[in-house]
Amino acid sequence: MPKSAFVAIAGRPSAGKSTLVNALCGEKVSIVSPVPQTTRNAVRGIVNRSEGQLVLMDTPGFHISEKRFNKRLTAVAVDAFRDADVVIYLLDSTRKPGPEEAALASALVAISMKLVAVINKIDARDSDAQAARAFLAGHFPEAPILEISALAKQGLDELLATLFSRSPEGHAWYPAEYYTDQEPVFRMAEIIREKVINHTREELPHAVYVSYEDSRKLEDGSLEASFDLVTERDSQKGILIGKAGSMIRMIREEAEADLNGIFDYAVHLRLSVRVDPNWRTDEKRLHNLIF
Repeated sequence: MPKSAFVAIAGRPSAGKSTLVNALCGEKVSIVSPVPQTTRNAVRGIVNRSEGQLVLMDTPGFHISEKRFNKRLTAVAVDAFRDADVVIYLLDSTRKPGPEEAALASALVAISMKLVAVINKIDARDSDAQAARAFLAGHFPEAPILEISALAKQGLDELLATLFSRSPEGHAWYPAEYYTDQEPVFRMAEIIREKVINHTREELPHAVYVSYEDSRKLEDGSLEASFDLVTERDSQKGILIGKAGSMIRMIREEAEADLNGIFDYAVHLRLSVRVDPNWRTDEKRLHNLIF
């Protein structure tokens, strides 16, 4: 029988979870930015090998906070850990383990039997893999500990072999040509949000969400899709639009370039900006945005 497993990736914000998912899948599944907690949902990437199929779940970074928005992100991550067949605990070797890392480790102790501990960024100049290994061994003495660089794609073959060895037997959940199960509208919104974050991260790191409005197929086979960039204040609206519309034009053009490399049809985006001062405290809205 082939192997088949759902694999959740746990880690603090900016540990490299999204970069690892993209590297293992060989395609852009998760958006990536230098801003912590860029990932807001349990995004799925699919790895198909002769051994079987792994469904990777990129989860929001584990973060201690009393804010409703951050607590919702953490709840999504914890649910993914519990439901997974295997869990990768990804530790950033360039940061000393602190209280937040200890809290995450404590949350994972209950599922330590399905854990694979992975030390990331070993190629970085300030990496301290020895300290990371000591921390992991202290909390999870029975878990395998691997060292990788997700960005440089080092150690990934050994990681995949370990994941398959710890996966249960079973048939594939998805066809072999799939590398993600994300709906097109979700992928479009995420690519747009990535461009927003990367161009406004000093001013608007988490103040924006992307709302799908409508779409239509054009006669030439391309797709025209409309999205709203929703922010909290009028001053933030001005930042997103930019002088003479320069910022929103750049976001649109870069997002279209990425999307045209993902889909087998051209995508034309129509972007607007509106203000909703309460979106990050609206429980119903957060439930629909973060799942």
